Amino acid sequence: MFMQIEDIVKKLKTKKSKNIIYLLIFVVFGGWFAYRFYTVAHERNTDVFNIIRNDAEYGTPVEIMQIHETDGILYEPITIKNNKAYVSSARVKMFRANQQVGNCKITSVSKNLDLYTGMYVIKTSKCDDGLQYAQIQGHGFFVPVSAMHGNIVYVVNSGVARMKEVKISGRDLQNVLIISGLQDGDKIILSNVKDNQKIKIVK
Repeated sequence: MFMQIEDIVKKLKTKKSKNIIYLLIFVVFGGWFAYRFYTVAHERNTDVFNIIRNDAEYGTPVEIMQIHETDGILYEPITIKNNKAYVSSARVKMFRANQQVGNCKITSVSKNLDLYTGMYVIKTSKCDDGLQYAQIQGHGFFVPVSAMHGNIVYVVNSGVARMKEVKISGRDLQNVLIISGLQDGDKIILSNVKDNQKIKIVK
């Protein structure tokens, strides 16, 4: 066993063996350097996707909705029990006599606070107990709540987002009724944008 190892060591010490070893080392390191050079050059030629640069060049993708002035309905929640409901002073103006509530109607809205509850009493006729929705008729632009930023909306204008201040008449859980500040056919931006931001319409 030791003799075999000594023979191998002697062979490795010969000039021919040394040349072979040096050649193998050169090939390995040369191949590694060539591979690294190729990968670096390839990475430099690859256009790495950058969302900020992409949005600046092509525009931020946004969803839009084209709006038109129309008649519509907002739905105000009201909880009824035994054909009575109690609402705060901030909400009482939303209700009136003969207003539709599902398949029934409001018969009266008190003008004075109820002394026991500190609320305004709304009476209905033949309404089921529980949460109902009073219908509020309106005319104007019905815009999704998600598109609103306070009393500001953003519209498409020559490929950029433009801020518009609007006047709101009413709202419910889904829509806002806008009565001024917009024009028929405006394209409302539903996505989150800033004023004068370059945009690209995707829907």
